[in-house]
Amino acid sequence: MNAIRSSFAAAIACTALALPLGSIAADKVATAAPKERIVIQVSDNDPKKWHLALNNAKNVQADLGADKSEIEIVAYGPGIGMLKADAEVANRIEDAVSAGVKVVACENTMKAQKLSRDDMHGKVGYVMAGVVELMRRQQQGWAYLRP
Repeated sequence: MNAIRSSFAAAIACTALALPLGSIAADKVATAAPKERIVIQVSDNDPKKWHLALNNAKNVQADLGADKSEIEIVAYGPGIGMLKADAEVANRIEDAVSAGVKVVACENTMKAQKLSRDDMHGKVGYVMAGVVELMRRQQQGWAYLRP
């Protein structure tokens, strides 16, 4: 019986000590502002559309702050061509990724166009299906943009 009382008293003491620390941690979490999140679709093989999408991403970061925003550009269909290593916008893709923008290519489109990862810009990421990625991001509350 004494062992039970001792264990119970120790548990109460630990809980009492943990409460203030837990409260402090909860306060810090509550004050941290959530990031603004946007997913941008590019499905056109048009350098103007890509420049517009990349400008939109850059403007979001400039206005909100790169540390306060999360941006993902999803390319599929004809838009995948702009993610090739030798694409007209390759240097802009490099800049965007370096600035923290996630740029992903649809592997379904790559298969259909017989493209391998070796054909693609070295900094891009990959998703199995671009449309599914867009759908999931929107379900997670991300804003959606198609320039």
